[in-house]
Amino acid sequence: MRSTLAYVLVVLLSVTANAQIPDICALSNSIQTLMTEETSPGADEHPFFPFCIDWHDAKKRSFEQQAQMLKELGYPGVGHIWLDKVEERIKTLDAAQLKLFQITMVVEVAPGKTPYDANRFKAVCNAIQGRGVQFCLLLNGMPPSDPNVDPRAVDILRAMSDQARSSGAQLLLYPHQSSWIERIEDSIRVADKVDRPNVGVMFNLCHWLRVDSSRDYKPLLKQAMPRLWAVSINGADEFDEKPGWDRYIQPLGQGSFDVGKLLRTLKELGYKGSIGLQCYGIGGDAREHLARSMTAWQELSKNLKD
Repeated sequence: MRSTLAYVLVVLLSVTANAQIPDICALSNSIQTLMTEETSPGADEHPFFPFCIDWHDAKKRSFEQQAQMLKELGYPGVGHIWLDKVEERIKTLDAAQLKLFQITMVVEVAPGKTPYDANRFKAVCNAIQGRGVQFCLLLNGMPPSDPNVDPRAVDILRAMSDQARSSGAQLLLYPHQSSWIERIEDSIRVADKVDRPNVGVMFNLCHWLRVDSSRDYKPLLKQAMPRLWAVSINGADEFDEKPGWDRYIQPLGQGSFDVGKLLRTLKELGYKGSIGLQCYGIGGDAREHLARSMTAWQELSKNLKD
């Protein structure tokens, strides 16, 4: 939480000289909210929330039903996929006193393509103003890790940074297998070139397992730390040569990969951000696997505490 507060303060200082009054008011409200959370008893500096819970739930729950389920299971909120229905998601989360942590969206970096729907992005930024939401950006359309795309991507991301600034949102470069940003190293390289206080990176365990056979995450996390503002985890096996995600995305507490060691490394490096729970592809009743993951988290989260 302290790192998020510092980020908002930096943004406020960077825009004060030429900002409009509504921009300043929005950021001031964000700071007040963050300071309240920081001083509240029991405030959690590593909030744990699931995402990708919609598509494979056998019960096909509505947003309202999802919010009620998450509340009952002890989750503080959820991540949302794509820019549609964000307002509906916020309404149901507010009713359950839960938080919208992240919104995942696609950004096309191929020449000749419209990168994203700027009007819809603006509307969503208005809807989430002051809520401390992170946009997880999947940068697609060009060969993975090609640095020749960097100049165009930097221009796109700076424009998005400007659009998102007054909302207080962060933009996270999300490494995803087969995307242009495929590796955490790509995220770091591009975020450093964008060089904006609201643009950072995210580490995703399942995608890192798929694209990096070294299994040596510590130097990468250390390199990312100045801009590492979110991490996603899940149960996983150490190696899987077959395609698909059955063994690289499992409920937390399952699989041979040592998630506790990863969390201890994050603590050692001083990581203060949220922990997302990747649920893509996990079938059956979402309540059942989310309950198992929460039980596992209650034990694994001790690795992040003193």
